[in-house]
Amino acid sequence: MVANFSAQYYEGIGRRKESSARVRLFPGGTGNLIINDKEGSVYLPRVGDVDILLEPLRVIGQEKSYDISVHVDGGGISGQRDAIQLGISRALLKIDPDLRGQLKSKGYLTRDARVKERKKPGLKRARKAPTYTKR
Repeated sequence: MVANFSAQYYEGIGRRKESSARVRLFPGGTGNLIINDKEGSVYLPRVGDVDILLEPLRVIGQEKSYDISVHVDGGGISGQRDAIQLGISRALLKIDPDLRGQLKSKGYLTRDARVKERKKPGLKRARKAPTYTKR
C-alpha cells in the first residue's frame, strides 16, 4: 500500500535490540501509518502495538497531524515497535525542539540499550550452567 505523501518530511532513526527503524513524518497528514509498504495495523497485528508506537504523538496531542512512513528491519516485533517509537520521538524533535521536555519526561527519547547477552563457553546459555551431577 502506497500513500500519497507530500515531499517535505522530517526523519528520525530509532534502534532497539537488533532492530533499526527509519521514520519519516509528513506534516499536514491525516494519521496514516505505513510500515515497510504495509498498513501499520497489518504489519503489527498484536493488540496495542500500534498504540504504543504512537504514544509520543499522543503526549503532544498531535495524533492525526502527521502521516508516518517507516522502514524497519532486524529483530522481532517488540524490538521493531520500540525502534519505531524512538524514531518518531526523534523526528518530532526536528520539527519542534521545544517538545524535548515533554518527550524526555515520559522517557521517549531514551534509547533502551538492553541487548541479548552473549553465550559463555562451558555454559548452555549466557548464564545457565549445565545440571550438576554428583556421580
